[in-house]
Amino acid sequence: MRAAVVREYGTSEVVRVEDGYPAPPIQPRTVRVRIAAAAVNFSDVLITAGKYQMPAPLPFIPGSEYSGTVVEVGEVGEGVTSVAVGDQVLGAVFIGAFAEEIVAEASTVTKLPEGVDLQKAAAFGVAHRTAFHALRGFARIQPGEELVVLGAGGGVGLAAVQLGAVLGARVTAVASSAEKLEAARSVGAAALLNYKDGDLRQQLKVALPGGADVVIDPVGGALSEPALRSLRWRGRFVTLGYAGGEIPRIPLNLVLLKGVAVTGFQFIDYLTRAPAEMAEGDAQLMQLLAAGKAVPQIGASFAFEDVAAAMKHVEDGRAIGKVLVTF
Repeated sequence: MRAAVVREYGTSEVVRVEDGYPAPPIQPRTVRVRIAAAAVNFSDVLITAGKYQMPAPLPFIPGSEYSGTVVEVGEVGEGVTSVAVGDQVLGAVFIGAFAEEIVAEASTVTKLPEGVDLQKAAAFGVAHRTAFHALRGFARIQPGEELVVLGAGGGVGLAAVQLGAVLGARVTAVASSAEKLEAARSVGAAALLNYKDGDLRQQLKVALPGGADVVIDPVGGALSEPALRSLRWRGRFVTLGYAGGEIPRIPLNLVLLKGVAVTGFQFIDYLTRAPAEMAEGDAQLMQLLAAGKAVPQIGASFAFEDVAAAMKHVEDGRAIGKVLVTF
């Protein structure tokens, strides 16, 4: 099969499309999916560079998010959701999605509602599921609350803006350009802050004089502390990753003085360690997708042969919404 392969750690330039790469064998409780589209996430860039918190052993196929059609089903054991040959699904893995086929645990794929476009599904899976579970399961967002979303122009950030608005929150979007903020406005942001325009802490004070109830942070770096300071008493801060390239060091006394809760959400851990909770939330999210209330924003699409260019687009911080590679 054709696959994008990493044989040495590095930037997107080390990714090579190879023909004749061995297709993975089917196993019990797994399914083989012919991939239609895969999304590029910043975690794929970090894994390729060998900078992710869990290293991938060389050589490997990067890619964590995909959609496609089930072409083979292994033995499905008790307690694992059954899917059939011909079902269209979306799925998430640690590595392996930038290839013509993937073999994945049956419990990690979700059957799509009738009529959902496969490219939209590939752009929907990780970003919207991360945002939804972070907002509902971890932040416990309530209608009428004030929500701050950092990195609001990226895939997860835009999904959090959109879903936060759908769930009834008033959303303040924080991003680095007018173009990214306009994308956030188009999916429901009520207030727009460009952190490059000046001190973010002061901007948040002006925008939210009463403080925020929830912060969703997929960025990290220098933005995290001023966002944490913007929380009112008993606010909730959810860290999702460090797309800014820097893990922040938060003064712990801020947590004490504000009485806030700081939690972390990592998609792949939740998927494997709390599958029942994940499935319950996914069912609600699929209803929003089918109803057109949750719609992924695809900012760029590349042919599979150009997967390295797609990764560089994300690596360079040029992505607005989701970036796809398609077969």
